[in-house]
Amino acid sequence: MKINLKMPAYAMAFTLLFQSCIKDPPANPEADIEQFKVESKLLTGDVFIDQANRIITLNLTEAAFKEGIAPQILVSQGARVEPASGTKITFDQEMSYVVTSASGENKKTYQVKIVNVGHWDFDFENWMANSADQYQYPIESNNTQVWSSGNPGVALAGVPKRADAYPTQSTSDGYLGTKAASMSTIKGTALSEFIGVKLFAGSIFLGDFKSAEALFNPLAATEFGQPYLSGQPARFTGYYKYAPGPVLQDRDGNPINGQTDQCSIYAVVYNGTERLNATNIMTSDRVIAKAVLADGSAKETFTRFDIPFIYIPGAVRAENIMVAIVASSSARGGEYVGALGSKLIIDSLRIIPQ
Repeated sequence: MKINLKMPAYAMAFTLLFQSCIKDPPANPEADIEQFKVESKLLTGDVFIDQANRIITLNLTEAAFKEGIAPQILVSQGARVEPASGTKITFDQEMSYVVTSASGENKKTYQVKIVNVGHWDFDFENWMANSADQYQYPIESNNTQVWSSGNPGVALAGVPKRADAYPTQSTSDGYLGTKAASMSTIKGTALSEFIGVKLFAGSIFLGDFKSAEALFNPLAATEFGQPYLSGQPARFTGYYKYAPGPVLQDRDGNPINGQTDQCSIYAVVYNGTERLNATNIMTSDRVIAKAVLADGSAKETFTRFDIPFIYIPGAVRAENIMVAIVASSSARGGEYVGALGSKLIIDSLRIIPQ
């Protein structure tokens, strides 16, 4: 700074003192991948960044998988990423990115996972746990994650960091194999009740959960669907059993007399690569077919369902389609209406093509 030598002594002293108090702001400690852009012609579904588990999921065309891609990457201000943005990567071995914050204090490693849902039969035999919050999520035999749940949102409400504290988890009480997916409707926490959420319904769905949306727009946080490359979906089959909780309650926690909780299981086919969510999965004009379980009442033993997809008259299939599968222990759980203790178990789900 240039000092005016003709200014009064007290003014000069004040100026020097003021300048001595000003310090450069600390370097940004964040080390996040904020955007991971791939040319749309190379994708069969949108890119998703799972910040909670530090996983980047890619739905690539066969050609892109074989030849590689050169993604454009946006990271936290001042941070650096290796490999650098624009570097061509291939998938002959596991791929990861390391982000170092501008301050140099923090590093995060993001794993790249290629999602290829080609078989469309799901037995829920393999599960992993989130390293920070300990909730479980199913993975496929090739270690890719195609299923998500409301657990990441429940984690923000302050439940204990144990798998059995969450509404969605694995169970050994399955129809086939050693495991199945269990969903229960549980009581809200002190934090969630402060914002008016009295309960959490267990849920599981093909797709992703955007944790950043969970507090402000929880229905939009659930992104439903995976790219479908196996022809035309014809039927949705599987096994379930269900025990509703004793008292159905409204959003305010008041009993709803004369009614019993019901479960929800459905599949939806829709056009495009951008995922629909809980605000529009049943109403969007992109939907071309639905297969909805009609009977959500109690089932003491595993019950098989075989539901044909009902195609909307006049709906035209696009080049790219997505299929969503959604299940919940309380059919109105998205409205925070349900019965504490309701429990749904699903196993051996299939999407059968024509």
